[in-house]
Amino acid sequence: MLSQILEKLNYDVVSKPLDFSVGDTVKVHYKIKEGQKERIQVYEGLVIAIQNQGAGKTFTVRRISFDVGVERIFPLYAPTVTKVERMRSSKVRRAKLYYLREKSGKDSRLKEIVRKSIKDPFYEKAQAYKASKPVAAPSAPQENATA
Repeated sequence: MLSQILEKLNYDVVSKPLDFSVGDTVKVHYKIKEGQKERIQVYEGLVIAIQNQGAGKTFTVRRISFDVGVERIFPLYAPTVTKVERMRSSKVRRAKLYYLREKSGKDSRLKEIVRKSIKDPFYEKAQAYKASKPVAAPSAPQENATA
């Protein structure tokens, strides 16, 4: 019973489909708040892991910055992540690419492939749940009819 309630709560959080996979090079557009100002910064790198935990789904992006490997974990459904663009796809045979941490230069390259868009079953279930959910009608203000 409780797991069904949690599953329905997770469906309400899902706002965008997961259209990339491990081994893809992506550009992540995320919001940064500096004082009163808010701006969008782009982080480009290779997706080395995706943690599938319903609405708490996260993905790890790795890039090389000034000869130092930098990894960043992004929550997929957070409002701070505005957009995730897939730049290219690579052929991989593992779910987690942690072995790339020890590789550098030519060793760390992956073979590029052309991949069709990926269907996200969790997103499809969430859309079906939202469509079946009854929509509350907005209450119109009552007008006084004086003749």
